[in-house]
Amino acid sequence: MNTAEMFTTFLDNLKIDNADQISLRYGEITARLNKKFRDTDSKEANSLQVGSYGRYTGIKGISDLDMLYIMPKGKWDTYKDGKQSQLLTDTKDAIKARYPKTDVRVDRLVVTVTYSNFHVEVQPVFEETDENDQSFFKYPDTYDGGSWKITKPRQEIAAMKEFMEQKNNNLRRLCKMIRAWKNKHGIAMGGLLIDTLAYNYLKSTDLYDKKGFASYGELSRDFFEYLKDQPNQNIYKALGSGQNVKVKKRFKKKAGRAFDLCKKAIDAEGKESAHNKWKKVYGKSFPAKPKSASESSAKMRQPWKDTEKHIEDLYPVDIKYSLSLDCEVPQTNGFRKLSLRDMLKSKTKLYAGRKITFRLTETDTPEPYSIYWKVLNRGEEAKNRDCIRGQIVPDEGYKRKIEPAEFEGPHLVECYVVKQGVIVARGHIAVPIKGNSK
Repeated sequence: MNTAEMFTTFLDNLKIDNADQISLRYGEITARLNKKFRDTDSKEANSLQVGSYGRYTGIKGISDLDMLYIMPKGKWDTYKDGKQSQLLTDTKDAIKARYPKTDVRVDRLVVTVTYSNFHVEVQPVFEETDENDQSFFKYPDTYDGGSWKITKPRQEIAAMKEFMEQKNNNLRRLCKMIRAWKNKHGIAMGGLLIDTLAYNYLKSTDLYDKKGFASYGELSRDFFEYLKDQPNQNIYKALGSGQNVKVKKRFKKKAGRAFDLCKKAIDAEGKESAHNKWKKVYGKSFPAKPKSASESSAKMRQPWKDTEKHIEDLYPVDIKYSLSLDCEVPQTNGFRKLSLRDMLKSKTKLYAGRKITFRLTETDTPEPYSIYWKVLNRGEEAKNRDCIRGQIVPDEGYKRKIEPAEFEGPHLVECYVVKQGVIVARGHIAVPIKGNSK
């Protein structure tokens, strides 16, 4: 495959594959709320799909869907004075009547409806216009006695659509690719932040106004360079609406790594290694190099079994939260332990023959959730021993994984946090093990 073919296939692989199911749920919720507040059965009127799905920048595995239900103006007097909680409760009760066995609950700003592989956050709103005849919505916040806040999603959707046409559809495609990157590397970035950063970058240059898939290697490299050079700031102004978008976690360091990986992948253009180098940036959705008949035959004859499993084959991935990992390495005296991170900084070698304890030290994922681990052995020694491993196993309840460092070579330990059937946080530690100390 050439660059254009690789990225065309990549974007095809990112397409949302359950759009019909999502649309069905949106329609059913809308119909119930219309019945409650307007005594009609319309599945489309008075609701607005917002968020990544509404801006058409979501990708396969999207689990957090947003919709606004536009309340009748005549209901404002019913809820305006301290009745924010009542509005959300009435919204919940109407939806619960349609889904009596589904988890439907009020969560401060929204009503969350949880299905098997995604959830819809329903926000009842009142629509108004400002002095410039621009639409905005008032939505209820139940915190600290209740208040009304403002959101302007129509402007964000309009800005995305306008810029899509100006930039040869490259804005939406870039937004989708960056979502794949953040899911691959466990980066807690909200969808509106991603879309805003991509919008800001393409607004700053006309280099990609007329270009297409063949230029997406350079587009990736240049965007990550832009990202790594961003000033440290906690808030950006959203595309279109200008509303505040919070930065959950710093992303510049990982963007710098992606920039370096992109340069290596571009240098490998036309070579067999290009696919794998791009997969290091974007993950499993990026297409692998098609195997020739001779390569398939050679794989069948190899003395070791490729036993690696991929979490993406078990659960959809939609990273929203962060996690931190560490591991402790006992020293020769059997008592003192060192952090692997400290050992690598001080260039202390990690020798085989010791048991290492990996720990999930921190995550901002709200409970409840499940934890899974993967231990992958790499290198020639792992192949010679037929010990690649790579199986995915559940945590035993202690947020840790104890592993023997048995032989020399590069090893990788990954940790995943799964909530409501979706991978919402992930992280990894690379473990370089030397031979037994003498």
